[in-house]
Amino acid sequence: MKQPGLFDAFDDVWLLDGVRTPMVDYCGALGHVSPTDLGIKAARAALARAGVPGAHIGAVLAGNMAPGDFDQFFLPRHVGLYAGVPLEVPALMAQRICGTGFELFRQAGEHLRSGAIEAALVVGTESMTRNPIAAFEHRTGFKLGAPVGFKDYMWEALLDPAAGINMIQTAENLARRYGITREAVDAFASASFARALAAQESGFLAGEIVPVVSERFELEGYRPRGIRLQGKLTEVAQDTHPRPSPVEVLARLKPVHEGGVQTGGNSSALVDAAAAAVVACGAYVKAEGKAPLARVAASAVVGVPPEIMGIGPAPAIRLLLARTGLALDDIARFEINEAQGAQTLAVARELGLDLARLNVNGGAIALGHPLAATGVRLTLTLARELQRSGQRWGVASACIGGGQGIALLLENPQAAR
Repeated sequence: MKQPGLFDAFDDVWLLDGVRTPMVDYCGALGHVSPTDLGIKAARAALARAGVPGAHIGAVLAGNMAPGDFDQFFLPRHVGLYAGVPLEVPALMAQRICGTGFELFRQAGEHLRSGAIEAALVVGTESMTRNPIAAFEHRTGFKLGAPVGFKDYMWEALLDPAAGINMIQTAENLARRYGITREAVDAFASASFARALAAQESGFLAGEIVPVVSERFELEGYRPRGIRLQGKLTEVAQDTHPRPSPVEVLARLKPVHEGGVQTGGNSSALVDAAAAAVVACGAYVKAEGKAPLARVAASAVVGVPPEIMGIGPAPAIRLLLARTGLALDDIARFEINEAQGAQTLAVARELGLDLARLNVNGGAIALGHPLAATGVRLTLTLARELQRSGQRWGVASACIGGGQGIALLLENPQAAR
């Protein structure tokens, strides 16, 4: 019997280029912007940066978790159309919670491998701010004196009803299982902030960001869309959450759960953002004379127990390596989503991973975790870091609520020569 999980190998799938918006704190400067419009902004910028006309795109694959407006059903279609993709090209919404952005690359790889298309546009977009206050029980009305069922969509979605615990508690389970202390988690978080600040100050992060301004998105024959920043703000150009965060400051924060290790300072930040990329087959790359950022070499998706969902990257990475014949030491850089500090440390300990190779430009604790956009962001960051450092192999991965893990293997074409 084969090892459980989904594995895909891709010999000829190439990440041409991509871009993301700044990741802006919850209820901040992007809080009034629809995730559809954030996605359009990132998609337009990705096509421009890759030098790929919209007419060359054969499929649009988009991801968005929580509805940020009433037209979410149309999000992938509108992102494609307003980005300049032809009317005849289909669009799809994919959802694998925190692994959604990676799933977009996996599905794009399948389309390209089959020969159905030559190039795909992948877009992950999320407004954490615009998560709705929702009710599901009142279609038939309100009975006198009965409880009103409106709840915070984002807060309620953190609870896994199968396991009866929330996502922070799954990290606490891992902390106990792996003997991870509050001091270790705070130290890891402090390092994440320091690395993100260094990457911001060096200009590395700016290299993957398109500034967001107030603008209109025109589509001939249809109503315009657009972005309008609030007040006197004219531009948002960098991530807002990175800040000096010494261990002694983080240590003063109260844990989310009494006696636990997770706090607001060592868990992923709530942010609004979108990220997009263009992937293509080798024939397209050659015909158009492109110099791709990376080769998408393989993907792996696995299931794990819901109550320790955060360990998911470990078996996903193991499956990826086992099926590709690579060893852990062959992988120069890892980007593992920092859903919670204890969760990421548990993955590192399970794999025996050197932290010097992990999230070297900061992670989600410092930068933020805009659910569906995260996997696209991590993939772009990894591809750019491999080129910056001249290393060949990298893995990007994330845990997934409900008990899954997903991982992508990237190869730097310049180092493969």
